[in-house]
Amino acid sequence: MSITLMQLWLPILLGSLFCWFASAIIHMLIKYHNADYKKLSNEDQVADALRQGKAAPGLYHMPHCTDMKEMNDESMQAKFKQGPIAMISVFENGMPPMGKLLIQQFLFFVGACLLIAYVATLSLTTTADFMSVFRLTVVVSFLTFGYGVIPYSIWYGHPWSNCLRYFIDALIYGLVVAATFAWLWPAAS
Repeated sequence: MSITLMQLWLPILLGSLFCWFASAIIHMLIKYHNADYKKLSNEDQVADALRQGKAAPGLYHMPHCTDMKEMNDESMQAKFKQGPIAMISVFENGMPPMGKLLIQQFLFFVGACLLIAYVATLSLTTTADFMSVFRLTVVVSFLTFGYGVIPYSIWYGHPWSNCLRYFIDALIYGLVVAATFAWLWPAAS
């Protein structure tokens, strides 16, 4: 017998909640993501330059090209050779709005668990055993949570060590979601 998304509402919500708790443990207790970013030796001067330029919140690249054709220009090539080459995220001034960010993170997990549940409904039935549910959902969960970070190391200069740490997160979230789905999988009546 087939499974519907409505039958998976509890594993979707609990999987999301358990991932949210796992994320909190990763970021607040284990803290291996503290190595993701480095401090500039001249942070104050860079901050002053950004303030003087009145950089609005957004994502910036320098040197900036609006079209790849500009890369053929000698002056643009000189800027790239001289450096630095940087991508800069500018946020709103003030302390991070942690309540809003934590809600968005939980909604991210809900959306991910909905997608994982949808794939499971296409692939499994009520006769699926614990390991069948676990194997499918751990792979789909890992792909959902982790695979998309690879282009950030390829194209945006994120260190591969950051990518590896996000893969560890994806594996943890995948195991949490898979265990939750396998535990609460609706059985045939």
